[in-house]
Amino acid sequence: MTDPTTRPPVPRRGWVEVRWRQFRHAPRPVVRAVLASLIVAAVLAAAYVVYDIAIDRGSRLPGGDLRLAALTVYVAAVLVVGTVVTYLVVPLPSGSGTARRRTSWSAALGFFAAVPIAYLVMVVATQIVRPLLS
Repeated sequence: MTDPTTRPPVPRRGWVEVRWRQFRHAPRPVVRAVLASLIVAAVLAAAYVVYDIAIDRGSRLPGGDLRLAALTVYVAAVLVVGTVVTYLVVPLPSGSGTARRRTSWSAALGFFAAVPIAYLVMVVATQIVRPLLS
């Protein structure tokens, strides 16, 4: 048996290695919260890009140019759906009991995950995808 005092010191992991490990082993509630918001944002951003292209090509749609209203609906829908879906899918840890409870913390997790996702998906859709389709 080896003496514990003679073992070599454990090397410290670098910053990139630590972040990569955190990315690979993210907690399931966080992954669910992010995916719920990401899916809704991607679908609604695709619809917005289609609408934006139709307006730019001169299509006469009912109501005229409602891009600002569509953008407002997009943000509100991503925030609401991200909050509600996360509230429904992410229960609090149950500890030793079998009861699974949900509180406003689950909804808060969904809301705060949805805010940057709504922004980033719309930036990618309008600044990268939209010019490629024009």
